[in-house]
Amino acid sequence: MDRLKVIQWNTGKVGKLALRAILDDPRLELVGVFAHSPDKVGVDAGTLCGRPETGITATNDIDALLALKPDSVVYTPFTGDVDQTVRLLESGADVVSTNLFFHVGGIQGEVRERLEAACRRGNSSLYISGINPGWINAIAVAQTAVCRDVQSLTLIESADCSVYESVETWSFLGMGEPEATDETRKAAQTWLVMFRDVAVRMGEALGYEFDDVEFFIEYASAAERVDLGWFVMEKGSNAALRGGWRGKVGGKTVITATVVWYLTRKLVENWDIDDDQHRILIEGEPNVDTRVRYTPPSHWGNHEWDTMTALPAVNALHQIKAARAGVLGLLDIGLPHAPAAQWSRLRGG
Repeated sequence: MDRLKVIQWNTGKVGKLALRAILDDPRLELVGVFAHSPDKVGVDAGTLCGRPETGITATNDIDALLALKPDSVVYTPFTGDVDQTVRLLESGADVVSTNLFFHVGGIQGEVRERLEAACRRGNSSLYISGINPGWINAIAVAQTAVCRDVQSLTLIESADCSVYESVETWSFLGMGEPEATDETRKAAQTWLVMFRDVAVRMGEALGYEFDDVEFFIEYASAAERVDLGWFVMEKGSNAALRGGWRGKVGGKTVITATVVWYLTRKLVENWDIDDDQHRILIEGEPNVDTRVRYTPPSHWGNHEWDTMTALPAVNALHQIKAARAGVLGLLDIGLPHAPAAQWSRLRGG
């Protein structure tokens, strides 16, 4: 298997972990790093991600990076840039993105047409791995293979967000507010539009053409005052949300993507919250109920959880390279997987 020449685009919470994964993967060769922040320009890639120095320094010079003729770009900025992505694809580089381009309504309509055209010109591919982590969408779809009939597919993400220290995020979503207002729900819909993509991509993979993709949201309130050290919720204020998207055909919900995000389990409404981070429910013949729990090593810090967003992108690079040109869906690349045997040989075991 030929090594792929890879550029890491941005080195934030997810990008730093993707950069580390690229350096650790014997199938990949890091050739460049794009840095959005001026204070990272000129800094060695290894320094940026907690690895030994590589001799490769970060830059914000896009022309210089394209001159490196990369095979692939791991694109992890929080807010994607369509013009940037078009340039990358036109250059011939495949792009795998954790960003869903939700700020421009996702990969649909005119945005999709521009990206498809760029892929044609560059004979390149764009794959959106997603942030939740995206690979669970493919796992959910794959599990329908055991069924002779499928009535509906539901994917639920449950996350204890008390370790996600972002006052801006939770304030925007209405946490800590005395009640859920129409304005609060509208803000949540704006934020959770990124999970609309989950429902749409699973639906496309199963052959559905939705008549409607419906948003839903509800809040639960704190049963007592909660002080997380970086965020305070008074008793009775919003402390958890349950929301997402329902894909409908003929008025019937066939695909549901739900997130349950909570800052405390001490809720007035006494929600039954899964201890497992992901749950897949298939109503069919047979019914399927799969639970996925992630158990981190003791040395992980709070943001090491972003590994599960970064790695599905990095581990899919060779499959994306082998896929057709164009904007890819779940069925185009199969199931991304780790280079376990190569890692074992590197460890000498």
